[in-house]
Amino acid sequence: MGRMETQELPELPEYAERVLQVAEEIPPGRVMTYGDVAEWLDEGGPRQVGRVMALYGGSVPWWRVVRSDGVLLPGHERRALGHYRAEGTPLRQPAGGGALRVDMRRARWDGGTAEAEPEAVTG
Repeated sequence: MGRMETQELPELPEYAERVLQVAEEIPPGRVMTYGDVAEWLDEGGPRQVGRVMALYGGSVPWWRVVRSDGVLLPGHERRALGHYRAEGTPLRQPAGGGALRVDMRRARWDGGTAEAEPEAVTG
């Protein structure tokens, strides 16, 4: 039985390493959607990114990779909210009421900030 458990989580696949690397690069207070990460890597899709985050995401800022509607990760809402408040991530209350969610218009990161800095320095 222990052997089966070991086989479920093999060595970190290259794709998973790449997904986790993107999660680590997202600045505090900003987020990317599962689809954004897949598009950034030009590989896989939202489900594949979500699967990687579910299996391996505990060691990276998992709260910065979110659903496109900004709804907090079910079962992890309190922990996520703590991180969002500490980092100043923009949140919003849905118009009809309901739970807080990430304000995607203000919090979404396109990955461009870090890319633009070296050009500005050399120019």
